[in-house]
Amino acid sequence: MKIPIYQVDAFTNKVFGGNPAAICPLEEWLPDETLLNIAKENNLAETAYFIQNDDRFHLRWFTPEIEMDLCGHATLASSHVIFHHLGYTKDQIFFDTMSGELIVKKNADLLQMDFPSRNPDPAEAPQVILNSISIQPIEVRKARDYFLVYESEEDVKDLVVDEAKLSSLNLGTGGIICTSKGNEVDFVSRFFTPGAAVFEDPVTGSAHCSLIPYWHQQLGKKEMLAHQVSARLGEIFCTDEGERVKIAGRALTFLQGTIQV
Repeated sequence: MKIPIYQVDAFTNKVFGGNPAAICPLEEWLPDETLLNIAKENNLAETAYFIQNDDRFHLRWFTPEIEMDLCGHATLASSHVIFHHLGYTKDQIFFDTMSGELIVKKNADLLQMDFPSRNPDPAEAPQVILNSISIQPIEVRKARDYFLVYESEEDVKDLVVDEAKLSSLNLGTGGIICTSKGNEVDFVSRFFTPGAAVFEDPVTGSAHCSLIPYWHQQLGKKEMLAHQVSARLGEIFCTDEGERVKIAGRALTFLQGTIQV
């Protein structure tokens, strides 16, 4: 069986930036084991698969280890493929996913995603997390992900996280967000996933489901610009809509080809 594949850099306006995702349009669902094996072979943070059903798309996301409940950068990358490679002429895409309906709209040169808000509540971090980070946070919260707030952008950039110490921590589909106010943008973040093939995710759209409501409350701003300050750097345009958040960015195709399974 031959399957088309695209590798797309999401949340960036230049190749080699943002977060790469593999996207495979399908005509019918393959066994979950095959979907997972393709994701393992791709060895990227996420491989997304979708099937078109009339005017809707059923979208699923896989890491090399598990199926995810929500992934922002691979949704952005999937939308890029649908708009730019598959001849889709409408200005918005409706996805049916494990996290419910997700809508992506064209907005000039941006793709804007409509995601559920996940406001993080005050929490205590497991001691293994605190023992694994070089700089202690000034605040800890949690939604799907543990949410560590820092005093400055420099703290977030300088933070060293011990992957080996975190190897025993099982967060399921969650991870660890580290964030602070930004120097030149509204806020910055980094994202770590213990036990995953990619320990530090370059740009994490789903983490902004928690980052956006938190910084909306802290800054009193509905629209914000964010950077994920990984080595590849991601640029995220954020809007708080109460129960929903809008997460927008750009995407570029790096690779187009065919895989055979």
